[in-house]
Amino acid sequence: MSNNIAPKHIGYIVDGNRRWAKERGLSTYEGHLAGYKTISKIALASFDAGVKYVSAYIFSTENWKRSEEEVGKLMGLVMRLVTTDLSELEKNNIKLVILGSRDNLSDSVKKAVDKAVLKTANNTAGTLALCFNYGGHQEIIDAVKKIVQSGASADEVSTDLIEQNLYGPEIPPVDLVVRTSGEQRISNFMLWRIAYSEMMFLDKYWPDMTESDVADIINEYNSRSRRFGG
Repeated sequence: MSNNIAPKHIGYIVDGNRRWAKERGLSTYEGHLAGYKTISKIALASFDAGVKYVSAYIFSTENWKRSEEEVGKLMGLVMRLVTTDLSELEKNNIKLVILGSRDNLSDSVKKAVDKAVLKTANNTAGTLALCFNYGGHQEIIDAVKKIVQSGASADEVSTDLIEQNLYGPEIPPVDLVVRTSGEQRISNFMLWRIAYSEMMFLDKYWPDMTESDVADIINEYNSRSRRFGG
């Protein structure tokens, strides 16, 4: 893999936690917990391989439709990540960025997220962008609202201006989107940033992902020819 060039930004659509649990006779929560543990493992393997930005789709704006119990436990895992387990990111010098709306989030979640982001802001070994309470449509709507509120004229609207008003504007376009569980959908993920992304759909559930899968993903990425419409 030494001759391979790692994509600058891999976006992971984390999928299959519930089906993974069901096939094993486990609870939905145990599936989410297994998926949760996989995020740091795959993110760190990606950074070790030379990837600079890893984004992970962990909770969509549509996920509020799930049961109150399931949503509550997912929020609990997010709180765990930004509090007790944040030391894993700090130990590895990883910066945490949260992409998403703050609507419907409790004050305690918002405060914990803000504190974690601030605590890791100066880390330099890689950036983990968690798409939390995230929707691609909503991101673009929110960007347009900010532009309108700024008083910009129609003639001033450009690709650069929109990008400057997205969530986490420092996060670059996604070079490679990887979705697990065999589903071949975008599901409202990073709609602006994936305009020219390579796509990869894996027939395994997210909790089954391993470090060797990251090597395989980067090998496959290097076999692609990206032409950006040219």
